[in-house]
Amino acid sequence: MSAIGPDGMTRRGVLATGAVTAAMTATNARARVTGAKSDPAAGPTPMPLTFEVNGKLVELSLDPRTTLLDALREHLRLTGTKKGCDHGQCGACTVIVNGQRINSCLSLALMHEGDAVTTIEGLGTPDDLHPMQAAFVEHDGFQCGYCTPGQICSAVSVLQEIAAGVPSHVTGDITGKIAATRAEMTERMSGNLCRCGAYANIADAMTQIAEAQS
Repeated sequence: MSAIGPDGMTRRGVLATGAVTAAMTATNARARVTGAKSDPAAGPTPMPLTFEVNGKLVELSLDPRTTLLDALREHLRLTGTKKGCDHGQCGACTVIVNGQRINSCLSLALMHEGDAVTTIEGLGTPDDLHPMQAAFVEHDGFQCGYCTPGQICSAVSVLQEIAAGVPSHVTGDITGKIAATRAEMTERMSGNLCRCGAYANIADAMTQIAEAQS
């Protein structure tokens, strides 16, 4: 049996109370040192972000851990940009930032302060399709359609890269004009996966636009 003291507390009760008090004191001390709340569920302090999305200035307050993909989908409701692998391996989340395509799942939103972001919604609308969107429809460049927004954003950027003379593994380190050959475009699109296997039709759509631009 545990010994009972004059105040009615057992030795076991005294030890348990002391342990709880010590834990609470340590937690409060850490909170005072770090300036953080004692509630761990509160998370990091939201931070402001101002950037341009599809031609419109946007201001958000975000958890600093928020990816650009989640900022677009969950905070701005631009759900055309898809979350596929969430590891930068499939290209479904491709968007255009300051004229260059990126995997939005690999980039923190706060890294894009002042940047100009274009998503599939910013390229065209059902009533006014971007030429690349229209070419995808004409050539059946999609089946399930899940990867299509990323494919189209990447395809638009690929033709811009070629026009600007940006070299690839096919062209090598050269200067001057680069031809928009099927091999060139296919190599540059290799980071965008299509689980339905519509690659040939995607290449046909891109070839049509490349020829129209030449």
